[in-house]
Amino acid sequence: MIFDLLLAPVTAPINGMNWIASKILEQAEPLLDEKENLKKELLALQLAFDMGELPEDEFEEREEALLLAIQALEDEELDAEDED
Repeated sequence: MIFDLLLAPVTAPINGMNWIASKILEQAEPLLDEKENLKKELLALQLAFDMGELPEDEFEEREEALLLAIQALEDEELDAEDED
């Protein structure tokens, strides 16, 4: 306990930075996986269409946009892998 108090001026800033970094990561993580979010949105769209909440033409338009966005992300991933 006394040892921790004596080292507090040195360890407190480090612990604080670790805490801040973990909070930033918690907030950013869901946004980082954009492809997974698009797939979830596509599933929700399919469910809304199946339940009759969306007309077919609107469903097809939104589905195509989501599929194109997913394909674009996959193409970017392949391009990034090819560059490495």
